[in-house]
Amino acid sequence: MKKIFIYSFIFLPFITFGQDFKESMELIREAETKAALNRMLQRVNLNTGNYDVKYHRLEFNVNPSQAFISGDVTTYFEAKENLTDVTFELTQNMVVSQVLQRGNPLSFVQNTDDELVITLDQVQNTGVLDSLTISYSGNPISSGFGSFEQSTHNGDPIIWTLSEPYGAKGWWPCKQDLIDKIDSIDVYITTPINNPSNEEYIAVANGLEQSQTINGSNKTTHFRHQYPIPAYLVAIAVTNYSVYTHTVPNNGNPFEIVNYVYPENLVSAQASTPITVDIMNLFTNLFEEYPFANEKYGHAQFGWGGGMEHTTVSFMGSFGRNLIAHELAHQWFGNKVTCGSWKDIWLNEGFATYLSGLVVENIDGNNSFINWKQSLNNSITSQSGGAVYLSDTDTLSVSRIFSGRLSYNKGAMVTHMLRKKLGDATFFQGMQNYLSDTNLSYDYAKTEDYKTVMETTSGQDLTEFFNDWIYNQGYPSYNIEWNQPNASQIRISISQTQSHPSVSYFEAPVPIRVLGTSGEVLDLVLNNTTNNEMFLRAVTFPVDTILFDPESDLISRNNTVSLSVNAFELDNQFTIYPNPTSQEITITKPESLTVHKINVYNTLGQLLITTPWSNTVDLSTLSNGLFFVQLETNQGVINKSVLKN
Repeated sequence: MKKIFIYSFIFLPFITFGQDFKESMELIREAETKAALNRMLQRVNLNTGNYDVKYHRLEFNVNPSQAFISGDVTTYFEAKENLTDVTFELTQNMVVSQVLQRGNPLSFVQNTDDELVITLDQVQNTGVLDSLTISYSGNPISSGFGSFEQSTHNGDPIIWTLSEPYGAKGWWPCKQDLIDKIDSIDVYITTPINNPSNEEYIAVANGLEQSQTINGSNKTTHFRHQYPIPAYLVAIAVTNYSVYTHTVPNNGNPFEIVNYVYPENLVSAQASTPITVDIMNLFTNLFEEYPFANEKYGHAQFGWGGGMEHTTVSFMGSFGRNLIAHELAHQWFGNKVTCGSWKDIWLNEGFATYLSGLVVENIDGNNSFINWKQSLNNSITSQSGGAVYLSDTDTLSVSRIFSGRLSYNKGAMVTHMLRKKLGDATFFQGMQNYLSDTNLSYDYAKTEDYKTVMETTSGQDLTEFFNDWIYNQGYPSYNIEWNQPNASQIRISISQTQSHPSVSYFEAPVPIRVLGTSGEVLDLVLNNTTNNEMFLRAVTFPVDTILFDPESDLISRNNTVSLSVNAFELDNQFTIYPNPTSQEITITKPESLTVHKINVYNTLGQLLITTPWSNTVDLSTLSNGLFFVQLETNQGVINKSVLKN
């Protein structure tokens, strides 16, 4: 199956612990925009498309005090066509000394296109798996957003890599095509045992540490990662790290969160990172087990102020809660299931943003979550247009792809609205099904794939929802009118205008909170599907007022709520009889009033009869039950209830 991978890198100036969530999200968005711009300018190397990488054995020799690397990279690859040569990507300043296949040297050339072209000693037929080992060395030239950096912290040397988007070739021979994930890797990092201050060097890489072996004055640390991984997520770092762990219970199958931090930041980091366990437990309980639980999760401090979600180990410039949550969220939505194109970027960024909101909801409480949703809504509705799903033209603009207002904030709020529409149990089951779907798991997904999963889970047709809120543009403004026609009922009418013509009407569950004169509270959710829709609901107390969307669950703006005094007065001027009825009703009205149309609805809000004005309406074709007669007049809309028996 074809795989397309899009990924997110976060570059932030230094974020102090507890920094405002809104500010940190804006910095995250800006960083991912910059990273994306770089990879949009990169062309895929078509010369590497004729084979699939299955496995790498990466043996690196580095000294953090020197900007230099040497090593052997053994690659197992399967031919997609008959091969007489094979091409890897490697910057030309890196020097290849030999290539061996089963102990035999192969001829090769390095060209100015940053390619290593190896001539095979015999044809490798389609479908055949083979391997070779490349020995190389050099002073890596940084490209992209770091690639290979040698610097210092507090006077101590450090080497770290960040290959996003196409920097891996700057420090090891690889295939950077994002449609070809490597099935598994072994990483061996050989370093001096101690740094100039006689502190022990600690090496970090993807996967689970297998061993540390001393050989004279050097130490080799072995990591193994056995999940699909693209080349850009392979990462190493070496310095005099202080190491401490947190244990994730994982329902009786514990694994470690391993934190590699600078000694000078140990105390502050130890105060900040324990929240990772709570966030991990939250995401695990809501969605599924951490996707790489057989290995580890971890943080490795590095020389920039932001972060990068390398599989199983996020490189971190700081340890604020929002950054921790965002990087961790991408392990599910980005590293395990990845959006299938730029048009579908909200499946990465909208989901990661929403998971950050779930942290607010579950750790800080509902009031903080309401404030979080209000902040997103203010951003979303600050402009009248814009869709979550991108058009072809949109994908030509990196700032549009990574729009904080649309891809992040609206994507997150649409996800929340789908949750409210389906209910918590169905929504979270659907998200679990999305992550575990055999066609999507450790692969890629597009918006229609997600829609299909959620429809299958819920048994609902979500076409209207996706059309209104994801594929088309804008938001609604609601006008709510209400009155209490008698002691046991409240009548509510809902109308809306739309900010953009691409949507004729935003169908949505509308939350209403009814407040009584003595402090009573009744929460209602009205399934609003048409304009000027009327709802009659039972109450057990005198109503003082009603609140529209009290917990900010809807994307909307400029909403109004009013007591329908005119409707109450008009209501008294109409009479419907007999009531109850078994056949026909008669309607009386003042001569001064003009009735344009009569609509009859059932209790589900479904329109059953519509007719021009007549003083009689035949209900004989309807089943027995309660119905609502809506009269559209020249002075407003009047609603009456009728019981048929």
